[in-house]
Amino acid sequence: MIPPNVPSWEPHLWREELARAYRSPAELLSDLGLPASDEPDIPFAMRVPRPFASKMQKGNPNDPLLRQVLPLSSELEQTPGFSHDPLQEKFATITSNLIQKYEGRALLITTPACAVHCRYCFRRHFPYDAHRPHTLNSALAQLAQDHSIREIILSGGDPLILTDDALAKLFEDINAMTYIKRLRIHTRLPIVLPQRISRQCLEMLSKPHAQVVIVVHCNHPQELDTDTRDALKALRKSGLTVLNQAVLLRGVNDHATIQAELSEQLFASGVLPYYLHLPDEIQGTAHFFVDEVTGRSIYTEMQAQLPGYLLPRLVKEVAGHTSKRLIATQSRSPLTDPPSPK
Repeated sequence: MIPPNVPSWEPHLWREELARAYRSPAELLSDLGLPASDEPDIPFAMRVPRPFASKMQKGNPNDPLLRQVLPLSSELEQTPGFSHDPLQEKFATITSNLIQKYEGRALLITTPACAVHCRYCFRRHFPYDAHRPHTLNSALAQLAQDHSIREIILSGGDPLILTDDALAKLFEDINAMTYIKRLRIHTRLPIVLPQRISRQCLEMLSKPHAQVVIVVHCNHPQELDTDTRDALKALRKSGLTVLNQAVLLRGVNDHATIQAELSEQLFASGVLPYYLHLPDEIQGTAHFFVDEVTGRSIYTEMQAQLPGYLLPRLVKEVAGHTSKRLIATQSRSPLTDPPSPK
């Protein structure tokens, strides 16, 4: 049941906004009142929706939203220990568009396209040419033969950048797999382009027989404005489970107070904090990297500031593991500390 008070965005508005997204660093910097940089051309092109850019602080070169999307020459540096595929997804690929890392779950690469090109993206070097939307049928045929799969994860790119017709067809194919219990959709669009969450979109998301879980990606409380909150609340009020995953990024959100505020604001918008990821060692992203010791320290401070249900799980994805690795804190309770020697 779609509530009557959802945002009244026209279904075509988000595509118009996407078409006029920033693609030139110089234009974005100029509109923010910042001098143009002399950065070289970066192979991973820039794309920034204007609704997302409107939340950046003018005149601030260190704005946490700008840092996430502005190409820098440091992306061209080769960092030892960093690679193009640190999660070894090529070895978890079953067929075109289909990746299975964990038991009972399978991931569909629905599209190579995203509304925003995050500079820390763990798939910035992904071989999308071998995983195009027109090859989805082979992945769906494979899933139709594997009744051990209980959950399908739609990824990309960003699944919600597909047209309504393409998504409706995909949901129709998934509906034929009656053994699928959950459909998880990983998307950044409600955060960077909330106009995507129109009434028509909400109605479409209610069509799968499986329980639909929307996992949004929000890294900083500044990303949450009125339109974004309205979109998130509309998803929740429409009966969908809405979770958030964030990435701990140096110079963006690597402070406990920022993370605590993010959790509080997300929950007020109907979103439950789910994962806080330590960054993957992707070549070209070392300037964002936060190590495990620092991550633990930040998380311990978060524990002191938040109730347990607002604490995302601090995790790191490790190639070949059967699940994400939970990063335990090193804080101790006075009740469990061993007595000090006399």
